[in-house]
Amino acid sequence: MQVPTAPAPTPGPDSPKDSPRGSPGLFRRLLVNQSVRLQRRFTVAHPLCFDLDNGLSCRRSALDPQSGPGLGRVVQAPGQYSQRRESFLYRSDSDYELSPKAMSRNSSVASDLHGEDMIVTPFAQVLASLRTVRSNVAVLAHLQGHMAAKQASIGNPPSGSQPPPPTEDTGQKLALETLNELDWCLDQLETLQTRHSVGEMASNKFKRMLNRELTHLSETSRSGNQVSEYISQTFLDQQTEVELPRGTPTEPLRPMSQISSLRVFPHSASLSTATIPRFGVQTDQEGQLAKELEDTNKWGLDVFKVAELSGNRPLTAIIFSIFQERDLLKTFQIPADTLVTYLLTLEGHYHADVAYHNSLHAADVAQSAHVLLATPALEAVFTDLEVLAAIFASAIHDVDHPGVSNQFLINTNSELALMYNDASVLENHHLAVGFKLLQAENCDIFRNLSTKQRLSLRRMVIDMVLATDMSKHMNLLADLKTMVETKKVTNLGVLLLDNYSDRIQVLQNLVHCADLSNPTKPLPLYRQWTDRIMAEFFQQGDRERESGLDISPMCDKHTASVEKSQVGFIDYIAHPLWETWADLVHPDAQDLLDTLEDNREWYQSKIPHSPVDPISPERGGPDRFQFELTLEEAEEEEEEERMLAQEASESPDTELLSAEARPDPRDLCLDNQRTMGKPCVDHEGNVMAEPFGT
Repeated sequence: MQVPTAPAPTPGPDSPKDSPRGSPGLFRRLLVNQSVRLQRRFTVAHPLCFDLDNGLSCRRSALDPQSGPGLGRVVQAPGQYSQRRESFLYRSDSDYELSPKAMSRNSSVASDLHGEDMIVTPFAQVLASLRTVRSNVAVLAHLQGHMAAKQASIGNPPSGSQPPPPTEDTGQKLALETLNELDWCLDQLETLQTRHSVGEMASNKFKRMLNRELTHLSETSRSGNQVSEYISQTFLDQQTEVELPRGTPTEPLRPMSQISSLRVFPHSASLSTATIPRFGVQTDQEGQLAKELEDTNKWGLDVFKVAELSGNRPLTAIIFSIFQERDLLKTFQIPADTLVTYLLTLEGHYHADVAYHNSLHAADVAQSAHVLLATPALEAVFTDLEVLAAIFASAIHDVDHPGVSNQFLINTNSELALMYNDASVLENHHLAVGFKLLQAENCDIFRNLSTKQRLSLRRMVIDMVLATDMSKHMNLLADLKTMVETKKVTNLGVLLLDNYSDRIQVLQNLVHCADLSNPTKPLPLYRQWTDRIMAEFFQQGDRERESGLDISPMCDKHTASVEKSQVGFIDYIAHPLWETWADLVHPDAQDLLDTLEDNREWYQSKIPHSPVDPISPERGGPDRFQFELTLEEAEEEEEEERMLAQEASESPDTELLSAEARPDPRDLCLDNQRTMGKPCVDHEGNVMAEPFGT
């Protein structure tokens, strides 16, 4: 099937085509023919004969109707979702224009919300601008042809059914506008650094924008500064230098080539195919477990309930069910006893005493990836081997996680940091352990794959697990958005995944989305995940305090604001990522965006407002992420003032306390009763503050 090339659009004579760049900033609008213009999403096409090493095979186009069913889908224009709140990616970047000329140029096609054809990544903006230039040149050529025809037929009035021709003034204006477009494109191309990819252009832009947002956030309050530092250090790959305490390593030295923490489990030595339980785990509640696992193909499976019913083996039960559901055991000739042996061994290497990064999280990510792979937009897009790689990568992506961050391991000169040269320390370790366990007795689930299949699978798994390093988040997001928008401009709404780079990029983002899917789950599940991640953060903070290290952002249990951390995480990390993913698979992820927004509003509503700093409607727009001082922070600051005043009163130079320095009985009430879980009331019985945690 040939994809038709759209003819250049021809604007009316009195309405020359505007610049595709929005106002203010580097926003661009894709200006193609009317049938494509409102199509924000894509037809996702795939080749059934795709070869991981050689690309398309079988001498057949990926859009060939004979390649098989399901190669594409009808592009649907979004309807009721067009007014959803947009992420910060669609805000103005005018403070950081790459081209001085672009700063003074405005377009009449700007919009508060990103329209169905808004372009925000730099490379796609250049392509969109060049499309406008091409269209304008076509109009100018038409004008020249009309003028020549007019000279040849003077005195013959045009037919009433024909539109009036462009005027000379219109042509001159269009020519000047076209020159400005070319100048802007040249400026952009001249500033490109040849060693950087087009994805890095978008990544650098998004990082600048996020840094600006975080700067504003850090100025609002002490907890706002903590959230800002956490996001910056975790998701922007901005490491901080710390002064390490003196000491000698307590761990015994062993060869650097040895993978640490490997253990032997005797549980499956005598397993046979005939004795394999229905879900791979021994449980006396198999019926209830079966009922719970009926939701394996649905978003929001309660993995906590699965863990309870499977004897705390949620990873084994869920992965075994997914393999059966997808018929992967038959496709790749995986013996059932070998799969169960490997899964039990793998799950045994997740630490049960780690609050968040344990086998529960691995099971949740794997099941989420399974659902995302089955989304209608991606139906039959990926090969069985790619699906196997994605599920396997999700299962092993956090194995043997110690419950601390990469930066903690680097700061403490850990053996893992030394082994992996401070680069994606934990992610490299997870990969090493996950693949090393395949060598254990009766654990090689890939033993019947061909050599080429094993190498291809290993390559994909490595790429996907390394992409779960959160410091690579902005690069992943920028690469995906650049690919999506570039395909939008160049392929007229068809996203063709016909090479390894594009296919693994989508798979990397799919696993990354699954890894950051907690805020898109039903609120009761999301709150449990939040409690767990904060508990893990606080445990790391306690270790840092005991070791004399600076406490990492959001890891100090005495000062961290859980609610603000979640609102910030959604606004600056989860929302932009899921918004971009929803663009790719539209309309399949719209309900996830709705849940994400609902969960954000719930946590936002739980942030107590400071009585001394009420919300001001003049501060920022409706999309501005506002942080207010909590009552706890107000108390801390007042406590500091009281301590200073007390020190002053003990000084011989000061005998009297000012009125501001005297302890307020209301403050004592807030400090004592709220921390004990009791509401604070005044002398008339009115509630002045709710207890913490309500």
